[in-house]
Amino acid sequence: MNAWDEHSRSVWMDAQVAPDARPLAGSANADVAIVGSGIAGLSIGYELLQRGLSVVILDRGAIAGGMTARTTAHLAPICDDSLASLLSMREIDEARGFQASQSAALDRIEQIVQRHGIACEFRRLDGILCLDPGSEPSILDDEAEAARRLGIAVVRETGLPLRTLTETPCLRYPGQATFHPLAYLRGLCEAMAAQGAALHPRSAVEEIAETADGVRLSVAGGHEVLARHAVVATNAPVHARFAYHTKQAPYRTYAMAFEIERGRLADALYWDTADPYHYVRLTAGADGKDLLIVGGEDHKTGEADDAPRRFAALEAWIRTLLPDLGRETHRWSGQVMETLDYGAYIGRDPDSRRTYVATGDSGQGMTHGVVASLIIPAMIAGEGSEYAAVYHPARTPARAAATFLSENATAVTNMAEYALPGEIASVDELGPGEGGILRDGLNKVAAYRDVDGTVQLRSAVCTHLGCHLKWNAFERCWDCPCHGSHFAPDGSVLNGPAISPLAPARETS
Repeated sequence: MNAWDEHSRSVWMDAQVAPDARPLAGSANADVAIVGSGIAGLSIGYELLQRGLSVVILDRGAIAGGMTARTTAHLAPICDDSLASLLSMREIDEARGFQASQSAALDRIEQIVQRHGIACEFRRLDGILCLDPGSEPSILDDEAEAARRLGIAVVRETGLPLRTLTETPCLRYPGQATFHPLAYLRGLCEAMAAQGAALHPRSAVEEIAETADGVRLSVAGGHEVLARHAVVATNAPVHARFAYHTKQAPYRTYAMAFEIERGRLADALYWDTADPYHYVRLTAGADGKDLLIVGGEDHKTGEADDAPRRFAALEAWIRTLLPDLGRETHRWSGQVMETLDYGAYIGRDPDSRRTYVATGDSGQGMTHGVVASLIIPAMIAGEGSEYAAVYHPARTPARAAATFLSENATAVTNMAEYALPGEIASVDELGPGEGGILRDGLNKVAAYRDVDGTVQLRSAVCTHLGCHLKWNAFERCWDCPCHGSHFAPDGSVLNGPAISPLAPARETS
């Protein structure tokens, strides 16, 4: 169990993925080394094995234990930021390629489930977009027109069987899907293990260096992996310092699960037009009941530390619609990387010959991860991919210039915080399980008091690019607002792009 899981657990986390996998214990060789074991890394590994290539998969934590375990697992090919927004950023052919690739990813998951008989609650269902009372009705008109231009089936309807929404305009998109993500990945790993894949949890990659004829990966513990190609499939790339981090921004999203009587709500994917929007789905619960999962209340990572308020808002919203909703069973949060034009960065790293990247889930991590498996293995095998141009990592869309400037303003504002006073004057202000930033002369110190009273003091400087860290009280970790790194109270890295732990700081008062 990592530092997050004690305080924040999704409904999926009890499903162990590759429980027999062990950390790398020596040097290894493979055709392809994959860094990251979320849905992108595992899906890419699976497709490489189908081509007869050997695969080593390395992860800092547990297999499938990162952000993939914190999804709500909507398998919706519809652009997460709206079809109209997609068309505002991409040419029509690119937008059609985006939607086609997302649909192809959903189809590929279904094929794999059927091929291996994976019990993961996979099912096709409808996606329903309903108008938020505070939104302009023209939003649905714009979405319906965008769907028409992109060739996407959509049906206009009025009303949902939810209190206050019986007369609400909606758009229904057939052919969506959902599943239990970790149950799916468990089945995928079993199939991969049968084909000789090597999966190594708790094996942090510290350096990736290209050689004359391959790639060398240095792994914690003094181990080494030599491969002909490498794929970096982490939440944020750990091998690049600037190239991607100025083109995507980290956002934290929140989710809760509640018991609900089976049949009380039609099985579908629901979302609304609020900003930030809410989203709802069902999954199997215990004792003949379902669990309703509701998510939303997003904000930029590190720009708020008010999880209780966010969860209260989510609960108030869903209980207004479903007054007879049952007890809460889970609450958790996760991080999504929003790109400039809503598409991930997938393909060969522009500055490399043998290193590939998959990053930028943009709220569609499940389908984007599988899209990566339709592109990267084909490129490594010397084949073409009809979707590669849509996701080319080198792109910087001109239409997104304003977004580029606004998202990167976070780093400028963040650096200015080094001149400000600390958030607390002394560690004496910290209660058990609390963290805060101290000023120690010219330095800032990340201070945390453990539940047993022990005080942890670390540098408040992110080891990736030097940004000022923020305390996340709900997850009990230090978040980097600039590029999305997370650190445990003891300074160890929980999430990249940072590789090195926080430096110790001397005790101050």
